[in-house]
Amino acid sequence: MAERQGIPKCFVVRHEGNDANEHLSTMMWVRRRQLALPLLKSTGSQGDQKGRVTRPSTSATGSELGCVKLCGNANRRIQDQIQSRLYYHLTPVNISSESSDGCGAVFNLEFSPIGDTLVTAYEGEAMQLFDPISAKLITKIPNAHTDCVNCIRFLDSRTFASGSDDKTIALWDIRNLKRKICTLKGHSNWVKSIEYCQNSGLLITSAFDGNVLAWDINKYQEEMQCTKLFHLESLMRTRLTPDSSKLIMSTSEGYYLVIHDLDLTSLATDFDEFDPTEYFELLFKEAKEDLKEHEDNHLFHRSRNRPEIVMDFPEEGFAECISSLVVHPQGWCMVSRYTTTEEDQEWTCVHDLQESSSPRDEPKQDPAQHRSSPFKPKERLLYYAVEPNDGKGYIKELSISPDGRIICSSFSHGVRLLAFDTQCSELCDIQYASPPAGPQGLKQVKLLSCHRATVLTSRFSPTQCLLVSGCLEGKVVFHHPYL
Repeated sequence: MAERQGIPKCFVVRHEGNDANEHLSTMMWVRRRQLALPLLKSTGSQGDQKGRVTRPSTSATGSELGCVKLCGNANRRIQDQIQSRLYYHLTPVNISSESSDGCGAVFNLEFSPIGDTLVTAYEGEAMQLFDPISAKLITKIPNAHTDCVNCIRFLDSRTFASGSDDKTIALWDIRNLKRKICTLKGHSNWVKSIEYCQNSGLLITSAFDGNVLAWDINKYQEEMQCTKLFHLESLMRTRLTPDSSKLIMSTSEGYYLVIHDLDLTSLATDFDEFDPTEYFELLFKEAKEDLKEHEDNHLFHRSRNRPEIVMDFPEEGFAECISSLVVHPQGWCMVSRYTTTEEDQEWTCVHDLQESSSPRDEPKQDPAQHRSSPFKPKERLLYYAVEPNDGKGYIKELSISPDGRIICSSFSHGVRLLAFDTQCSELCDIQYASPPAGPQGLKQVKLLSCHRATVLTSRFSPTQCLLVSGCLEGKVVFHHPYL
């Protein structure tokens, strides 16, 4: 089906004298929802002259172009109205009735790429697979690991990886879950993040040992070897942007490290002996003299594997431990949740990831002067929200909808849906009557109280208008739009 302005034909309202034609089929939209999402390889986001991401352009020509001019804005409004209506009407519909005794808290949820399978990771060494539509249990893996299962990542529609406090990563084939494909051993502490780079076919993992490791899982060896890419002593979470052009790391020291123009093949050698935490502390203390002649200044000005330290937060809640991190589906921003230095508050923040300029656009300087120029942190904070600080000691994982409109954050015994504005607009469509004076507060779309214990994780389906949440007592709740 052809797409126009990124919107499938099912959004076009045709007037033919029949009132029935003026009503859109919500279920048709739900079934075809993935068509409205730009494909990374074929309809990737484009940039303007300043390097900022804009909406993908259309390739329509001739008479089709005329239709785009006439219907594009109307289609956009219809999509926004349907989208916001569905999110505003999300309702807890199904609570998993299957026994989760002995499984413990739900630590992570992950959908397959086509949304036909949901995998849940539990505190008690187990994993369970659900049919998302019927909310029925498909199967249970009681001893998936020898310790807590922390994270799940699908590599394709049949293969997924799981990370655990037993310091290992396991690969699984959904067609035969009686045994693992293999077990990856290389970390010396709890595994907390798993990413998959489509471009290189490398599995990227990180743990509380501070190491970021790469695994070439396409080399079928009895004992798979890993490559150490990076070490960050205070590392909490690691994420790749959808196009694998950036690597983002959050820390327990209150800053993010973003690697731009990522090249995994040279990452280890490009950052030999680089200590981001030491540089961050100098920035925090505003030690200008120490920064002026710092030996690592040149790293922040190169074109490949260029680091950036992000350290701006709301004045009322300065960050300490940034424990949850997700990336916008288009890679436009990162969303995180952190605790403050006094550990009396939690905050959800949205930081911009787009680059306003590239090294080529910078004013020409004397090479020696350019290399010695210290890094200047940018103001990246866009939006924020204050969160409750219950369930202390447990990490609350954020999630973001596939269209990037809604952020789901745990809120006591439920979840809170947050948006950039009250219309649930996409980030690129936000308009202000006058330029905003600094970061803005996220808008609450809906509060869903659906559990009897603190919610720890949530996930949106990639293909259906469906939200799933999991809590401390091990229950999984499925949320559908109830119109």
